[in-house]
Amino acid sequence: MANTTWKIDSSHSEILFKVKHLMITTVTGHFKTFDAVAETTGDDFSDAKNIKFTADVDSIETNNEQRNGHLKSAEFFNGQEFPQIKFAATEFKIQGEEGKLNGELTMRGVTKPITLKVEFGGTVTDPYGQTKAGFTLEGKVNRKEFGLTWNAVTEAGSVVVSEEVKIHAEIQLIKQA
Repeated sequence: MANTTWKIDSSHSEILFKVKHLMITTVTGHFKTFDAVAETTGDDFSDAKNIKFTADVDSIETNNEQRNGHLKSAEFFNGQEFPQIKFAATEFKIQGEEGKLNGELTMRGVTKPITLKVEFGGTVTDPYGQTKAGFTLEGKVNRKEFGLTWNAVTEAGSVVVSEEVKIHAEIQLIKQA
C-alpha cells in the first residue's frame, strides 16, 4: 500500500503553551506560524511515521507585546539564533482514540525526549471533499532543561515564571492527494 502524506491545516489547528506566573495564575501563549507533516498507509493512523513539527519563535503570541519580545530574546527562546522549535517523532502508538507520541523536541539548540498524550478524533470528509484527521495532544516539559533559564524572584520570594510548561495542541491534518 502506498504512503499517504498528511499536512497540517493551520487555519483549523492551534499550538498552545501554559506557564504559571507568580505561581498564582496561568499565562497562555501560542504560535501563529507552524507546520507539521505525517505519513500513513491508511486513515486510522495506526502506522503513522515521519511525524515532524516546526513552530517559528518569531510568531509567539501571549497578548502582551513586551512579554512576546522578552520570550523571543536571548533570555528565553533566543529567536535570532534559534528561529524554530522542532519536534520529530520517534514512536507513535494509538489504539482506538487514545495513544502516545514519543519524540525529540528541540528548543534553543537543545534536544530532549518528550512524550505527548494523544486523543484521535477520527477522520472525516469536509464539504470541499478533503479528508481530514483530528488530534488533541497534551504534555509538559521543564523549560530549564532546554536552556530557558531566565527567572526572577519577587520581594516576597515568589518565583515569577514556573519551570513547568504545559503543552496543548489541537491538530487538524489534511490528506494530500
